[in-house]
Amino acid sequence: MTNSFTPIEILRPTVVEFGCGTIVAAARFAERIGARRPLVISDLFNARRVDQLGLPGVVKVFGDVKPEPDLPNLEKAVAIAREAAPDLIVGFGGGSAMDLAKLVAVLCTGEVAFADIVGAEKVAGRSVALMQIPTTSGTGSEAGTRALVTDPASRNKLAVQSRFMLADIAIVDPDLTTTVPREVTAATGVDALAHCVEAYTSRKAHPAIDLYAIEGARLVGRYLRRAVADGGDREARAGLALASLYGGYCLGPVNTTAGHAVAYPLGTRHHIAHGLACAVIFPHTLAFNMPATSAKTIAVLHALGLSERNVPVAAFEATYRFCADLGIEMRLSALGVPNDDLGVMADEAHAIRRLLDNNPRDLSRDEILQMYETAF
Repeated sequence: MTNSFTPIEILRPTVVEFGCGTIVAAARFAERIGARRPLVISDLFNARRVDQLGLPGVVKVFGDVKPEPDLPNLEKAVAIAREAAPDLIVGFGGGSAMDLAKLVAVLCTGEVAFADIVGAEKVAGRSVALMQIPTTSGTGSEAGTRALVTDPASRNKLAVQSRFMLADIAIVDPDLTTTVPREVTAATGVDALAHCVEAYTSRKAHPAIDLYAIEGARLVGRYLRRAVADGGDREARAGLALASLYGGYCLGPVNTTAGHAVAYPLGTRHHIAHGLACAVIFPHTLAFNMPATSAKTIAVLHALGLSERNVPVAAFEATYRFCADLGIEMRLSALGVPNDDLGVMADEAHAIRRLLDNNPRDLSRDEILQMYETAF
């Protein structure tokens, strides 16, 4: 674990507008920068409510973002952007829309290929403005510098990290999340929790980020059940939106660990939504890591209002029940994952070293397989 003397770079969007009704800031920002050719990157549902943004000029919409975007999806969005020549890119939706918006913003004005920017800080620059507006409370992508897309050939997620993909403005209006269905609210809420907990217990954990991580977990513990029970509970929606934003703050300088690595093959191979995949895996990796991070794991359990026993099996049972009581399907077999694919999934997850190398405990391929078998 790191300490207060360990160097850390913390990047934030230039402007963060947070709170119910802040959607009006979208038009204000666009007018201030003189935008006349906005391009909104969105999923089908949010593409139908782009008018709520009040953007000026001739607004173009790419409303075909997939739940787990892949390279063809990105290429289609970039092609439309290059034809439209936008002066403002707006990510409007969940993490998939915001991730594609980041990539479109840095790829639409030149001939740089996506393959040339995969990795850390390989983007040369950005010449169009970037606005991010989340409509779910899970990924925190509006606050970060990373974007992921799936390579359909290898079935692996390819990550790009660049300071040039940081938003000029992030608008987090909890009112936009009141239409999110119960099951999506539950799964994305646990995704936000996973971001916070994995960063909090990472080998790269840092006191400058820990305060966001543990407070994000506390907010999920306090508000997620309420938002699932009543989607119109504005206080609960605001609490989750803040938890998601804090999770996004954790991703930049620290990032996730084993939980996300083990979850990724569920999405890339079996098209399970990212939030749901993270929720299914969350109790397994939290309990596995407890022997190496007992004090912090107990703090997480306390934040969630769960039993604080320093026993991995008890931690697993408590967090599994927390997720299941939200209505989340926690069995891989019920989610359509075939038993004979678990070994290949374990191979793929174990190869994601950029995340596993920062896990507080070394996690072998066979231990990952055992997690999948237990979850099956």
